[in-house]
Amino acid sequence: MNPGPDQAERAFERIIGNSAALESVLEQVEQVAPTDSTVLIEGETGTGKELIAHALHNASQRCGRAFIKLNCAAIPLDLLESELFGHEKGAFTGAIAQKVGRFEMADKGTLFLDEVGDIPSALQPKLLRVLQEQEFERLGSGRTHKVDVRLVAATNRNLVTMVARGQFRSDLYYRLNVFPILLPALRERREDIPALVTHFVKMFSRRMGKQIDSIHPETMAAFQWYSWPGNIRELQNLVERAVILSRDGVLPNPLQKKRSELLIPSPHRTRSFHSPMALEPADRAFILETLEQADWLVGGPRGAAAKLGLKRTTLLAKMRRLGISRPLPQEGTSVRGVAQEDAEI
Repeated sequence: MNPGPDQAERAFERIIGNSAALESVLEQVEQVAPTDSTVLIEGETGTGKELIAHALHNASQRCGRAFIKLNCAAIPLDLLESELFGHEKGAFTGAIAQKVGRFEMADKGTLFLDEVGDIPSALQPKLLRVLQEQEFERLGSGRTHKVDVRLVAATNRNLVTMVARGQFRSDLYYRLNVFPILLPALRERREDIPALVTHFVKMFSRRMGKQIDSIHPETMAAFQWYSWPGNIRELQNLVERAVILSRDGVLPNPLQKKRSELLIPSPHRTRSFHSPMALEPADRAFILETLEQADWLVGGPRGAAAKLGLKRTTLLAKMRRLGISRPLPQEGTSVRGVAQEDAEI
């Protein structure tokens, strides 16, 4: 029986945002969820891979069955095999009782293996076998156990590169990569940030018994312009800190000490400006500060446009709309020198 629309809606209720990048991911989840195909969720740390795995399970025919998870990077290598497949009493030193592994626990349900790229090479053939044959043996036992498990795996590592370096089996990679889903970084879905901030503010203010009545436009603009190397997890932690520090019902800006990271984009990203009209006063102050730091040079590698991750023409258009113009030269400044600087703009 395929999941109905109400079930699919419930599956996504914890996922905040409506950006095009996020909607594309949710469309893929809707397509693959009703099947039993293996899914590989890729993305940077903190992008919500476990949340997407939960959504896959809740929108599938296995909803209501077990959802078992295991972070492969958090288990010592010598214990990981036992965690996955279980062991018999006396199988190794310290095995004082029989243990049921995660595959057995997930029978008829879904198993989520997070950080699957951290599985050691010696264990990869056994994982491949259970994925292909849906059977395994516990450590210390010759008895074969059959299971019916839908696997969802996740990683923030580049498995293709690991395969090329001989660090990850190619056959296991292809078996995991049946249906890949790439999660966007938070900087690639900035239009979702206001909704995420509002959600976390409500969540933490309720937990702490605090009342947050307002978020200043400059604070929200700072949230939207920050680089978010830790993605949603970092956003959640900073909002929690801000709620703790809040007074008089106003959310303080927890990014004050991270100003340099607001101004210097990393080489692999471009900064997006999705601020609503209400944020234009903050836009103006931010652009003015950047222009001053760049000595009012707009274009070129050291200009304000490069610092903001914008095209020169885009920044000039924003300056015109916001009424930003170069201040008149002070008395004694060479007119010829000013003209040369303007030519660089």
